[in-house]
Amino acid sequence: MGRSGDGGIDGLGVYRLSLVSFPVYFQCKRYSGGVGPGVVRDFRGAMAGRGDKGLLITTGSFTGDAKREATRDGAPPIDLIDGDGLCDLLKKYELGVQTTVRQVEEITVHSEFFTDV
Repeated sequence: MGRSGDGGIDGLGVYRLSLVSFPVYFQCKRYSGGVGPGVVRDFRGAMAGRGDKGLLITTGSFTGDAKREATRDGAPPIDLIDGDGLCDLLKKYELGVQTTVRQVEEITVHSEFFTDV
């Protein structure tokens, strides 16, 4: 999926929880700014009749209105992952990234110690 004519769905995964599993539809947006509520509504509309679980992922961020729309009463909730959250997940599951821990020392010289030496 993820091409023109995909009906607003970029992909489908299956979430398995013990003996139960259900489809999760997702859409990815490459944004440098904020994703607004219209994108959330459009994605929810694309999911209509297909499933009730959706995940909207962006490299940018979500506006406050988009966050409110994603959890609006009476509508299927959409989980949101912004750019920071996406980076955290890539790091956590080591997907395409490698983390190197560096230790930095800061040394302060106490000159009064050396005046009597």
